[in-house]
This record gives sequence, C-alpha cells and structure tokens, in this order.
Amino acid sequence: MMSPRRPSSSPSSRCLLLGFILLLVLLALSTSARATGVFKVRRKFVGRRPTVGDLRAHDSRRHSRILSAVDLPLGGLGLPTDTGLYFAEIGIGMPSKKYYVQVDTGSDILWVNCISCKRCPRKSDLGVELTLYDPKASGSGSLVSCQEKFCVSTYGDIPGCEANLPCQYSVMYGDGSSTSGYFVTDTIQYNQVSGNHQTKPSNSSMISQLASSGKVSKIFAHCLDTINGGGIFTIGHVVQPKVKTTPLVPDQPHYNVNLKAIEVGGAFLQLPTDLFDTGDKKGTIIDSGTTLSYLPEVAYKALMSAVLSNRPDLSFFTNQDFLCFRYTGSVDDGFPEVVFHFENSLLLNVYPHDYLFQNGDNIYCVGWQNGGLQSKDGKDMFLLGGSSSIKIRDDKSGAIYTVDAHNISSGRRLQLGRSILLLLPTLLCYFIC
Repeated sequence: MMSPRRPSSSPSSRCLLLGFILLLVLLALSTSARATGVFKVRRKFVGRRPTVGDLRAHDSRRHSRILSAVDLPLGGLGLPTDTGLYFAEIGIGMPSKKYYVQVDTGSDILWVNCISCKRCPRKSDLGVELTLYDPKASGSGSLVSCQEKFCVSTYGDIPGCEANLPCQYSVMYGDGSSTSGYFVTDTIQYNQVSGNHQTKPSNSSMISQLASSGKVSKIFAHCLDTINGGGIFTIGHVVQPKVKTTPLVPDQPHYNVNLKAIEVGGAFLQLPTDLFDTGDKKGTIIDSGTTLSYLPEVAYKALMSAVLSNRPDLSFFTNQDFLCFRYTGSVDDGFPEVVFHFENSLLLNVYPHDYLFQNGDNIYCVGWQNGGLQSKDGKDMFLLGGSSSIKIRDDKSGAIYTVDAHNISSGRRLQLGRSILLLLPTLLCYFIC
C-alpha cells in the first residue's frame, strides 16, 4: 500500500517516536455476571464548527492507515486530535494515570505515547494534558515474552523465540514510516469515556480480549452525535433495537458488510454487477473513524447524476473540493431520498438533509465523496463514515444493527469500580518529519 505523505514542518529532520500499544487481555471484575458498560463520548471538533477541509483532511489521513495492520498516528508533527474524531479518557498503570485515546471501529490496537518520546505533544487543542507512559513508574507492568499464548495466537510461532525474549511488533507504512516494539502488561481503568477504543474484528482488539476473558459479551454499540459533538459507546450486553440486521462478511480485517444495491428516488442505479463484491481492496466497510462517506467513482457519478437530474436550474461550483450550489428552499422537498440496500433486506435511508450539508447562507454541498480521488488502495471501496446512523455490532451472531441518526441528550456512565488488565506493547516509530 502507498499512503499519501504527511505534511512536514522540517522535511530534512528525522524524528523518533516512542509509544506503546495497549491490548486488553483480562477483565478484573466480579465473576458472578457479565458486565455492560456505557461510555460518554466527545467529538474532536466539539466547541468549533469544522470546515469541510478539516473533515477531508482527517479522512485523507485516516484512509492512509485503514488498509494497514494498525491504526497509527505518527506523532511529533502536531496535536493528537489530528488523528481522529472521537476520544476516550482511560486510566493506565498502578497508580493510575489519565490518558486520552481515540474511539475507532477501524483499528485493532490501542496505544499511547511513551515517556522516551522527546517530541510527542504534551497538550492538545482540546485543552487536555497528555500523559506519556512510563513503564518504570507503574507497579503493575510486566514484559510479555514471545512464548506467551497471546503472542503466539496473534503472530504465530516466532523464529528464534527464546525464554525472556519480548513479544515484538512491527509494521511498515506506504509513506516510508514504520513502527516496531514489544508488549508489556499493565492495568487499565475505565471511568468516563470522552470519545480511541479499538474494536476492529481481530484477536488483539479490545472487544475480542474482553470477550475472551468471559466477562462481557462480544458485542458493542456506538451512537455518535454530529450535532452536539458527543455520544455513547457501549460494550457488553446491548438491548437490541427492533430492526432488521445484516451479517458481517467473515474473515475480513475490517467490518465489511454486503451492499447489494443503491436506490435514488425509487429507481435503482444501474451499476456493474461486480461493484459490490468483497475482495482485496474492494467491498463495503463501516468505519466510525471516517467522517464522510466514500463511493467508487462509477457509483459516485451514477448517484450524483440521479440525485441532480431534476435540478437543471442549479449552478454548481467547487468549494474546498466539494460540489456546492445555492439553494433557498427545503432540500428535503427538492431532492430525492437515497436508499442503500444491504444483505437480509436491511435498508439504510439517507435523506437530503443527511447527504447535503449547509456551508454558508443558502449554500449547500454534497457530502458524498468520490473514492476514485482518494488513495489508489481505496478507490474501489464503499467506505461508510460514522455519522450516518447508530450501529450495533454483535460478534457472536455476526450482525450489525442500524438505527436512523438522532440527537443524543444523555448517556449512563460506566459502572466499573475495578481495574482491567491490559497487554501494552511498547513501540518505536521512525518517520520523516
């Protein structure tokens, strides 16, 4: 994969990022019943109205990572909020220290920066202090060897593995950056989530490790409020809404679903039959870490043609790479409804006020993006962002539930009074900055 080069403030210098990845392995809760947690979530752009350029820039960085083995922001160039829209507050170590992490269904490894990192940011534009992890300062941390079950189940038999050698991790990015390191164990405490829990379907994800401990059901749900900049994230048992479900595609690194057809104003788009196939760099992915929705070029052009076919009176212009126009009426009255048809007859209704966003007085822009203009690795994928609906993922039944988006007024706090034991791999990240 080749990802776009990240912006540079000093192109000739090289930076060393020391961080570590947090992987959940055991829940230290009561064994009498499985727990359920509901977290409050905060949005990256809360407190200010993001420009469409902000959203596109975020998604561009996101897409350069989504096809890799780990969702990894390459620190040292700016604030941690450059890497995600929603973040959570957790406690790590004994005694516990506060950390902020991104909530993201497209990643499988939870990580924070290490104390050895000299250029990692200490404060974000959200007004929160950022803590660097010091393994020597935690009384509950210990090294994970390459012979331990977690390491073998995650990476298989490791050549040259001997007693007391660490469980190592490594990945290379298309822009030349790389990460490597080793795992340690430590404890994590959950209080109130402020918005990167990794829930990607892999053995190393937080959800998978929680479920393997037998303390929670392998199910999670998230509801992201794009209006007020908040939401909730739930793990464990979830009261399922009375809606239809669609199964996940098995053996995929991300949450792939089977999109069958697209309907505009009651008429189905005529698209190539293989466009919806799932395969290498193809298919439909649900990802809360992506803000907008991206369609393959052939689908995007057909969709836009159908949506705008009855509006010859409009004059279009480009604003920050978005297709925009002036309109004084109600968009719900003047434009058609779009319906995405998924397997098992699950329908996702997208109304004009969902896919047309206001970008000034009487100016509307189209929120859908042409995936063909993104990285070549993602040009044939349908990538559905996290702001369109509530999503519930049940790993046991292999289903995703969707509910039309709505405002969120409140959410219960997580009632976990004890600690959770984690696996934490330390990592080195070399990159041009």
